[in-house]
Amino acid sequence: MLLRRLIVCLDVRNGRVTKGVRFQGNVDVGDPVEMAARYAADGADELVFYDITASAERRACDLEMVARAARALDVPFTVGGGIRGVEDMHAALLAGADKVSLNSLAVRDPEILTEGARAFGRQCVVLGMDARRVGGSSACPSGYEVVIRGGREPTGRDAVAWAREAVDRGAGEICLNAIDTDGVRQGYELDITRRISEAVPVPVIASGGAGAVRHLVDVFRQGGADAALVASMVHTMGFTCQGIKEGLRAAGIPVRGGTEVGHA
Repeated sequence: MLLRRLIVCLDVRNGRVTKGVRFQGNVDVGDPVEMAARYAADGADELVFYDITASAERRACDLEMVARAARALDVPFTVGGGIRGVEDMHAALLAGADKVSLNSLAVRDPEILTEGARAFGRQCVVLGMDARRVGGSSACPSGYEVVIRGGREPTGRDAVAWAREAVDRGAGEICLNAIDTDGVRQGYELDITRRISEAVPVPVIASGGAGAVRHLVDVFRQGGADAALVASMVHTMGFTCQGIKEGLRAAGIPVRGGTEVGHA
């Protein structure tokens, strides 16, 4: 039986975790490594660090933070933001990251997915995708368009078609963030999650909109996701990773670990 993963996302700006709604109105919620260590101890299966201003500021990701995280964590973690090529991917992995997430760069230069998979193995290459509902058209038959630069720039690419292409090029996993539901805590965007999960043979991580355990249940059952990303639920809403997993088990969703393992 496939075990579903619970992944905690930490958006990092100026060395601090920040949280907003649809990429706006961000507020400071803490130190990324301290928070990550707490979530790992509480049962998070994986963690994701997004350096959300690195690309806009034209700088590399914060390797010192990556190294700190590697020393503090005993669960896999992914880094994204500020990755400008294979050299930056290599530097992040050498600093201790297990995977690297490519988003805007992959859209502008899809060959980076192939180069990264060839150099490090596709298990290290995650496609980060931000998708927005636009309605069906000849350009976007799925009804969802890929957007980049934090949702500010439309690409004209159909989300499902881009997912297939990215996997063909070397992506070993897709982290799908639905812009329309990001941070609103009303549930994941099930339609596009299901479409992409059915279209590709690699794991799909659902992101954007979790506010209750039932939202994770829905995205696993109806969206077909292999993993669910949470942020606000554990950062500011009082949920714990252990509590979320207990709720998932009660709903019949198989998850990793038990209450006796990896919890504070």
